[in-house]
Amino acid sequence: MPKQKTHKGLKKRVKVTATGKIKRSKCNGSHLMSGTSGKMGRKIATPTLVEGVRAKKIRTLLNK
Repeated sequence: MPKQKTHKGLKKRVKVTATGKIKRSKCNGSHLMSGTSGKMGRKIATPTLVEGVRAKKIRTLLNK
């Protein structure tokens, strides 16, 4: 059976931490941010962790 390839699109969007957790960035933070409050901008700028079954599926796609 052939090896499973890494999902390159997902590899560019998430990082695996040293403890094995999946870290991702939040959406809506690239442009048109002048209408949003500073509080919301700071909230969007902070990365978050992926939880549960979704993290397990991401690890499968990344071969980790």
